[in-house]
Amino acid sequence: MMMMMMKVSELVLVLSCVLCVSADVFHEDLAIGGCSDTDGEEMYSLDGEEKWYADFINKRGVEPLPSFIDHISYQEGTYEQAEADQQICRQNLKVDQQMYKNTPLQFDPPSSPMIYTRDKVELGVKNTLICHVSGFYPAPVNVSWTKNEQKVTEGTSINVPFPLKDGSFTQISRLDFIPQLGDVYTCTVRHPALNQPLTRIWGETQHLSVSRCAVFCGVGLTVGLLGVAAGTFFLIKGNECS
Repeated sequence: MMMMMMKVSELVLVLSCVLCVSADVFHEDLAIGGCSDTDGEEMYSLDGEEKWYADFINKRGVEPLPSFIDHISYQEGTYEQAEADQQICRQNLKVDQQMYKNTPLQFDPPSSPMIYTRDKVELGVKNTLICHVSGFYPAPVNVSWTKNEQKVTEGTSINVPFPLKDGSFTQISRLDFIPQLGDVYTCTVRHPALNQPLTRIWGETQHLSVSRCAVFCGVGLTVGLLGVAAGTFFLIKGNECS
């Protein structure tokens, strides 16, 4: 399947295939190669998990799967081949720009992003905030983070756009952080199809809900203990009178 995606003077080509490994089991093996006037992408995945992608900024290949998961290591020269593919892609891009210069542009905005933590929240313990953005076209989206209304860049990362079966894309941005009481974080998503950015908040409301629960539970426990003590007192007094 080949889809052509245009954004002003940009065009991205996406190639996908399904690999059948037995009569009973199917696996989706996906390869993406794309370019624009200023950027490029090459990525390989299996069953929705990224196996390898080219980091054209730091000029290296990246295997994003955790070290404890068995995964295929790509042979030496894979990144260099990706750079060569980019040259071919840009040559094709110039031709396609001429052919489709009057084609109406299509834009689909992302659905409401989701923000959540990777692990259960413990104050003072390192964790990761995840901002999940999906359903947009064309790729990519721009995701930015703030902490207490101050922009944050350290500890942030974002994966390459991942195509969905309906032709739209999904991306996940991450922020490494240490939860502290009162801290408020935001994830803001920008895309050409949006009239204004989408922002989701994590922090104060979660801490308040924990604090309020602790207060109410503490009050309930105190009242309960007072009730038990009062009942015991009157029971003893009643026995003495009899």
